[in-house]
Amino acid sequence: MSTFFIFGKYSSEAVKEISAERTKKVISLIEKFGGKTSSMYALLGEYDLVFIVDFAGTEQAIKASVGLTKLTGISFSTSPAITVEHFDRIIAEM
Repeated sequence: MSTFFIFGKYSSEAVKEISAERTKKVISLIEKFGGKTSSMYALLGEYDLVFIVDFAGTEQAIKASVGLTKLTGISFSTSPAITVEHFDRIIAEM
């Protein structure tokens, strides 16, 4: 499994639909594409949300990211992530 950070930015319409029920639908959609949600945070600043999710690969992450936008009207940006320890090992091999 690979880790992805999914950043969300609310539209004015998406804000109107904020609810615990929509959050449950978001988690279900992530699971539909084989993802496992590690954590979800509300943010202040450039982004309004971040989800930390594990997927089998990039294809599943892309499907989930587009599916989340269709479901919620929130604009999502998805980025792969690795731990700093893994990063250090990769760089040490250079």
